Amino acid sequence: MLLIDQKIFRRAKKGIKNCPFNLFLFQSLKKGSLNAQDVFEHKAKYLTQDFMFINSSSFIENEFLKLIKIGVLRREVDGQGLTSKVRITPIGRQVLEERADLFTKKISVIKKIITCLRYQLTPR
Repeated sequence: MLLIDQKIFRRAKKGIKNCPFNLFLFQSLKKGSLNAQDVFEHKAKYLTQDFMFINSSSFIENEFLKLIKIGVLRREVDGQGLTSKVRITPIGRQVLEERADLFTKKISVIKKIITCLRYQLTPR
């Protein structure tokens, strides 16, 4: 069980570190929920400087889906069922509490270029 937990947390940490969102987004998700359109409209507040080129809320929605798959985020549920809003999971909270330095580490120039190319070449 312990080995599985380590793999889950390692994957969650890597997902948070490589996503386009900054610490403010995750702090906001601790307090409430957000949807992709809100994040896109206020991207200067929620995205890292390297990802200001994102020009559609669908890119943000795809990033939400990636973080949902690895267990960092989950869809919010209301009386009608699943909504377009996301919340942070307990795993996501724990990773952020244990690894507060995820957002202060520098990313290499090569990694930035690869990330930018990957986003630009993604089919729309």
